[in-house]
Amino acid sequence: MQLQKPKTRSPLRIWSGTQYYTLKRKLKWKTDGRRYASDLKPEPLPYLVHTHRTPLYRRLRDVDMEMQYNKVTNLKIALKQLNGVTLSPNEVFSYWKLIGKPTKRKGYVDGMVLHYGKVTSGLGGGLCQLSNLIYWITLHSPLTVTERYRHSYDVFPDSRRDQPFGSGATCSYNYLDLQITNNTAQTFQLLLYIEEDYLVGEWRSSLPMKVNYRIFEENHHFTREWWGGTIRHNQIFREVTTMNGEHLRNEFITENHAITMYDPFLPENTAYKKVDS
Repeated sequence: MQLQKPKTRSPLRIWSGTQYYTLKRKLKWKTDGRRYASDLKPEPLPYLVHTHRTPLYRRLRDVDMEMQYNKVTNLKIALKQLNGVTLSPNEVFSYWKLIGKPTKRKGYVDGMVLHYGKVTSGLGGGLCQLSNLIYWITLHSPLTVTERYRHSYDVFPDSRRDQPFGSGATCSYNYLDLQITNNTAQTFQLLLYIEEDYLVGEWRSSLPMKVNYRIFEENHHFTREWWGGTIRHNQIFREVTTMNGEHLRNEFITENHAITMYDPFLPENTAYKKVDS
């Protein structure tokens, strides 16, 4: 797949498109006949499916650390709407339907956002870290991701990456949603919390798991495009094994194509690098 050269859109075009797709999503929530998860239960379900944690603070070159602190403020507000949500059989988890629109009245502040490949600030910025985490732990469960949007830009070179490129889910209220459907016969519960300097996520279940999942990538490469840019590509798979480690099958998850905002063909010491704390 070849991505087109990035298009430049006017602020009016961006605003009008956002209004249109936001309204379209609201109408869809009301008319699509799906049963959306809404119950929050503080008591954890007995069986852990998968857990993962990501650092809250990363020192990024040319990015004010104040944006990182504001991100944590925004995450704490969003967690109150998501932590403990249960997903019963045939129910759908909708990230934005549960969180709602980030507004100043709710306490949201300006945090770091990626807008057309550029680092900027915006109200509620930083919530993509939460959608990334939820998507990642969902890939390690029997739940079905029914709506997810990949990141169109690869902004920073890898630094201490412990997950495959493209294993996150971008979000933007409310039309870039993350939706997860429970097509099983058991109930799941999402626990999300902050522990020291980490954002932690867990899927738990009413029944023990019968298989394990391992996520891996294949066909990772960069290509030079005719218009002068570089595209990063890969495919994401998961290996399904029994609880005893016996291989059952490999499942294709998704493929990713993102415009890089750095030159991956430069020597490592000259590329624009992310600096971790």
